[in-house]
Amino acid sequence: MQRPRCASEQRGVYSEMPRILIAGCGYVGQATADLFHAAGWDVEGWTASEESAAALSAKPYPICPVDISNCDQAAERPGVFDAVIHCASSRGGGIESYRQIYLNGARNLLDRFAETKVLLTSSTSVYAQRDGSWVSEESETKPARETGQVLLETEKLVLERRGTVARLAGIYGPGRSALLSKFLAGTATIDRENDRFVNQVHRDDIASAIYFLLTRETQQTQIYNVVDDQPMLQSECYRWLAQRLHRPLPPIGKSTGERKRGNSNKRVSNAKLRSLGWTLQYPTLVDAMEKSILRSMPVFDVPLSSKT
Repeated sequence: MQRPRCASEQRGVYSEMPRILIAGCGYVGQATADLFHAAGWDVEGWTASEESAAALSAKPYPICPVDISNCDQAAERPGVFDAVIHCASSRGGGIESYRQIYLNGARNLLDRFAETKVLLTSSTSVYAQRDGSWVSEESETKPARETGQVLLETEKLVLERRGTVARLAGIYGPGRSALLSKFLAGTATIDRENDRFVNQVHRDDIASAIYFLLTRETQQTQIYNVVDDQPMLQSECYRWLAQRLHRPLPPIGKSTGERKRGNSNKRVSNAKLRSLGWTLQYPTLVDAMEKSILRSMPVFDVPLSSKT
């Protein structure tokens, strides 16, 4: 069976500009690819299916259908790159998806690009602290969930092969905010007994952090937390949204259901990455909501505050 071709193969030539592979052109991957392309890099994106690649065919860089969890597909795809980013997601799958996409995907990329700088996007969910304490890259990591354990195993593999790990906080941005969605859907609650700190980072700041780490003389085999400057209590987030949108506060009640990122309560520090000179476009959730998230949404049935 003939494997599908992407635009870079059809061109038959490669640019002399630095080349980067984005393995996983999803929500974060597309923004990262766009940023590197705008900076003059020769970008190639990989996505898991031909359907996904076709949906992104209008991008100004080639998108190829390559499932990184398939060692044959990863090995057969031609190309030489100056850097490779593993930012494929589990697509909402469980433990087996995590093993295939993160662990096996990372192994396949590291084997295929043994001499190339590799960056893995992991998650701050590997920190399982519950006492609201500050955590840094040196803090204990003992995730209770198997998915978090797989992420740690993947991190170890990447670091052993001289790669870099970026631990991402909760991702939000245009068209995506779990807190805002729950608030607007009326499913949010304020749990006074189990309030917790929320650690988040805007999609575009993730892209800028990845660009920063791959274009500066930063040390490899390092872990960096990618998170904004101000963890907020979940109740404070909802109170701000209620005031900003002129809507009632969510009801007081007991939180139900498992949280996607685990039942932890901590404040994640970005001091290590900040100390190298990384800056954020959206240092806080409030900044991002005012300047990016709310402006990108349809008009609400209740007028927004005029505050900007």
